[in-house]
Amino acid sequence: MDFLFEQLKKFGDATFEFLLRLAVCIVILSVGVCLIQWLIKRLTKSRLYGKMDESLGRFLASFLKILMYVLLFMTAASIVGVPMTSFVTLLASAGVAIGLALQGALSNLAGGVMILIFKPFKIGDYIEISSGGGTVTDITVFYTKLCTPDNRLITVPNGQLTGTAITNFSANDTRRVDFAFTASYNSDTDTVIGILLNVADSNNLVLKDPAPFAALSAQKDSSLEFVLRVWCASGDYWTVNYDIQSAVKKSFDENGIEIPFPQLDIHTK
Repeated sequence: MDFLFEQLKKFGDATFEFLLRLAVCIVILSVGVCLIQWLIKRLTKSRLYGKMDESLGRFLASFLKILMYVLLFMTAASIVGVPMTSFVTLLASAGVAIGLALQGALSNLAGGVMILIFKPFKIGDYIEISSGGGTVTDITVFYTKLCTPDNRLITVPNGQLTGTAITNFSANDTRRVDFAFTASYNSDTDTVIGILLNVADSNNLVLKDPAPFAALSAQKDSSLEFVLRVWCASGDYWTVNYDIQSAVKKSFDENGIEIPFPQLDIHTK
């Protein structure tokens, strides 16, 4: 009987100790989650965060949040009684399987780091890739979010971004706008070029340096083709595009410059 009572006492003590550890673990997890959320919130409102590049700041906040949750889970596991050596061994043993299962996620993580190091784009840039284009609104650990001009959200894996060609329309302060206009063969070449240059000079958004350029570019079957090239601020690209198109049409009409339709001359014998 004494042996039985002793075993029951040991079992009771072990159970009480386990329940106590479990209770402490739950408290630590609850407090830890709240603390992590508070720290991330304070970080994003700190002066240091405000001085960081926006893309880098959001990436670091996302990475630190994940790292702190992992450390919190390991701490809670050790309190319950899971030996840290066994825990590390388990992680190492599962690392290969997890790595194979999460190849895409690890590739996206590496892609996010590469984006932050080489900075092919940043938050606020308008970029274009094979799957579409849009303004970069967020760069996280695994994904980059783009907002299209018609307000659609595109979520692109970072691994895909580092393995494809990216056109960044916001990388430089200025952009060149290229136009192609047609006029009939009856039109005077110098007059048409003068009209194009006058339209470009009259637009306040067109830069004077580099100066606008206009020339006859091709002699087509039914028309003469003229090219007009102007420079503007990157943010004014589409405004300049639409304004120049409209102004050239109006100026052609005022000066009697015919914009021909496709036509075919037939001679009969």
